[in-house]
Amino acid sequence: MTAVDEPLAVLRALFARQRLGVLATHGEDHPYASLVAVVASSDLRHLYFATTRATRKFTFLTADPNVAMLVDSRSDDDVDFHGAVAATAVGAARELDGAERAQALDAFLRRHPHLRGFADAPTSALVELQVRTYYLVSRFQNVTELHME
Repeated sequence: MTAVDEPLAVLRALFARQRLGVLATHGEDHPYASLVAVVASSDLRHLYFATTRATRKFTFLTADPNVAMLVDSRSDDDVDFHGAVAATAVGAARELDGAERAQALDAFLRRHPHLRGFADAPTSALVELQVRTYYLVSRFQNVTELHME
């Protein structure tokens, strides 16, 4: 097992359990956070989520594609201070189209079948976050930086 294998295994387990993430974008005057349904690619290099194009988050990520997404295992209990794991993915976001969109949409809907109507709507975009780096925090303050490029 290499030094990268353990954090990758933690990330895979985290994405297998968690279906929501917090997307951080930046507007003209301030940062903005949004709760999104998310799915990770099998190699963990891409995160996918759907959003309506009329949202603030879509406007912000279109103007500045540099975003971050937090996915964590918290249960909102005291034990989380020592047991929760949080991963912040940093990278560039872009709307997918064509064959790329179809492939990512299939993965997204396998994870979130209840969102088919939303994701298929003509007003919705399927967005890919191309992950450059993960910052994985465990045991409250143990941070591992994992470069995906």
